[in-house]
Amino acid sequence: MRARELALDLPETVEQSHFGKADFRVRNRIFVSLPEADRAVVKLDRDQQEMMAAAEPSVFRPVIGGWGQKGWTSIMLEACDEQTFRSAVRTAWRNVAPPALRKRLDASQI
Repeated sequence: MRARELALDLPETVEQSHFGKADFRVRNRIFVSLPEADRAVVKLDRDQQEMMAAAEPSVFRPVIGGWGQKGWTSIMLEACDEQTFRSAVRTAWRNVAPPALRKRLDASQI
């Protein structure tokens, strides 16, 4: 999967490092990280996390511990198709991007 490219496709996204692992940020707020070759972690809200994990439990799993309780969700990359990954990353980006930037993305989608 082209996880890195799909994350960098979103407006104002930059790649940095968090605890020695690649992460992707919009205006310095992390929305996805790649802690392992076969797993990504995205920032969802609890409702989004519950919905995605219930719909596709082999793909989405809450991160263990407190981070998972805050919406951080693992994506098992081998079980995830590109469209599902793109949707989850876009959702995570929207969760942390400023409103004006979200509006700009929405306007470019028309």
